[in-house]
Amino acid sequence: MAEGDNKSSNVIAQETAQLEEQLQAWGEVILAGDRVLRWEKPWFPGALVGATTVIFLLVYYLDPSVLTGLSCTVMLLCLADYLVPTLAPRVFGSNKWTTEQQQRFHEICGNLVKSQKRVVGWWKRLCALKEEKPKMYFASVISSLLAVAWIGQQVHNLFLTYLTVSFLLLLPGLNQHGVISKYAGMAKREINKLLKQKEKKNE
Repeated sequence: MAEGDNKSSNVIAQETAQLEEQLQAWGEVILAGDRVLRWEKPWFPGALVGATTVIFLLVYYLDPSVLTGLSCTVMLLCLADYLVPTLAPRVFGSNKWTTEQQQRFHEICGNLVKSQKRVVGWWKRLCALKEEKPKMYFASVISSLLAVAWIGQQVHNLFLTYLTVSFLLLLPGLNQHGVISKYAGMAKREINKLLKQKEKKNE
């Protein structure tokens, strides 16, 4: 068991080092984005929601086709991939890179690798469920997709995308400031109360 854990840790460390090397040119931008997503300043959440709202209002106003939207998105990604490594050192100043920043960059890359491992693990568990319990697998997948399809039918797709993107952007800050754990704990306590009340009634 310990040998397996050590092997897994070594693999994660190796992949983290590779990811750090690949994203080194984006280091300053990633750290700046990390500070915004973790709400280091009180106005960062409002700025995130405001910027997201402006972008989605622009998309709503222009109403581009799927092909146009996809082409523009890929074009912006290509421009960013070309310009960011060149402009980032001039804007942020690579000579200001400190040990603390390097450590935080390492933590971010490690978290990205661990998140990738979790997604792969979920996918493997889903595949295992398909092989071991196909009826439960198909029932779960079909019911989930039906629920998503119903939600998509009731809510405008652009507005639904806006809510999803806004929530994902605010999620790191909510987690950092303990908001999620606070309300999750409250929900857990309420559920436990309901279960205890139900047990008392059964007695």
